[in-house]
Amino acid sequence: MDKEKLIIFDTTLRDGEQSPGASMTRDEKIRIARALEAMKVDIIEAGFPIASDGDFEAVKAVAEIVRDSTVCGLARAVKKDIERAGEAIKPANSGRIHTFLATSPIHMKHKLRMTPDEVVEAAVKAVRMARAYTDNIEFSPEDAGRSEPDFLCRIIEAVIAEGATTINIPDTVGYNIPHQFGELIKQLIERVPNSDKAVFSVHCHNDLGLAVANSLSAVLAGARQVECTINGLGERAGNASLEEIIMAVRTRKDAFPCDSTLDTTQILTCSKLVAGITGFNVQPNKAIVGANAFAHESGIHQDGVLKSRETYEIMRPQDVGWATNRLVLGKHSGRNAFKTRMTELNIDFSSEQELNEVFIRFKTLADKKHDIFDEDLQALVTESALDTENESIKLVSLRVCCETGETPNATMTLNINGKEQKAESAGDGPVDACFKAIEKITATGVNLQLYSVNAITTGTDSQGEVTVRVEKDGYIVNGQGADTDIVIASAKSYINALNKVINNSGRTHPQTGDV
Repeated sequence: MDKEKLIIFDTTLRDGEQSPGASMTRDEKIRIARALEAMKVDIIEAGFPIASDGDFEAVKAVAEIVRDSTVCGLARAVKKDIERAGEAIKPANSGRIHTFLATSPIHMKHKLRMTPDEVVEAAVKAVRMARAYTDNIEFSPEDAGRSEPDFLCRIIEAVIAEGATTINIPDTVGYNIPHQFGELIKQLIERVPNSDKAVFSVHCHNDLGLAVANSLSAVLAGARQVECTINGLGERAGNASLEEIIMAVRTRKDAFPCDSTLDTTQILTCSKLVAGITGFNVQPNKAIVGANAFAHESGIHQDGVLKSRETYEIMRPQDVGWATNRLVLGKHSGRNAFKTRMTELNIDFSSEQELNEVFIRFKTLADKKHDIFDEDLQALVTESALDTENESIKLVSLRVCCETGETPNATMTLNINGKEQKAESAGDGPVDACFKAIEKITATGVNLQLYSVNAITTGTDSQGEVTVRVEKDGYIVNGQGADTDIVIASAKSYINALNKVINNSGRTHPQTGDV
């Protein structure tokens, strides 16, 4: 193989499935395998055939369907495992057997209860048996990260001589740190006499949060295969994340002497598929595939991205499957980002003053709720337009008391033609009490015909948009108001309607005149 190609070995269907609660059915494994093949993953480790009849059937099914990627089955260094793996991958266009045996002192003594000589002999025998099924054989000295380098050199040389074509060095318990692990890979490649006859690989776990860092260190030291999983799925703290490995190498071409042939635009699709099937959701701040990976809220960052994307983005979101980056409008956003989003929504301002007024409203709303959606922005403009009318009545303050077993009560302060007036009223509910308090002050004598509430966006912090319809002497008007507090939104809508009544800006009732 070309040593300057970085081979991607995906073990989502095997090691990823070992996450508690992440078991997959045969059909689910097939769906993920198809997605991995579409992404042009080099090797798909489809499962551990000896584990169960279901796992055997799943590996076999993947082997039958996948044509462009190599399908791999895992086997311990024992005859029955290897036979089962060989049978499972038999239908594959390209098949591989991955056999493993522990090599660290703690594993050999307490788990295997074998001497080093016995371990070497068993490893060589396992590779020999695997050759009866395929020439594509991978050997892993389990817990290599805690194994003695001299013994690793000895067993690696022996299995390569027997026919192993890939040597995988696992940091099985996530114990290593980057410079140490990279140096181990470098030593093994330099010290094993026949190391040029095999591709060196790494399989790192994330117990210390270093799986990706250790993998990349190994690549810099000469490893040309990386074993990883979608979303970093895996037992305990997970495995090295495929998307992070790929994009680190792809983005930092100046640092890495190799690259993969993956279609990175399929990364997000694979990530969502795996998350959906396993139920292991991706946290928003996850690199590459998290919802916030290409989202910007800080005004300084937004301004920079709008001027030149590269100021705060080292990758294009489209390269990993996102449609575009996302400027999250919130309390940290600046005028540039706000104005740009309004333009994208085809909202124009007649003057700089109008823009400033709506921007102030936006900041006030952003202090109440974290994310501002497009619907919120539309509501802000609507509210601003309402306020530009000749208002005689303005809301100053509102206090509502609502308690189980007690009659709701509202205390309202309004500014009417420059003079503040206050009133208190009880009602059947907080909104009714609010409207009655307004009527006490204004004495308009209108009839409420419609009261409608609509959530502008999803979530408990959504703005509520209230529409009221009132009638007076044959005139019917609609009033609107929006706020994260539905009672305040109700008061705004009622006041808006009353201002229209006072200014005779309504329409005549169909039964009393022309529409």
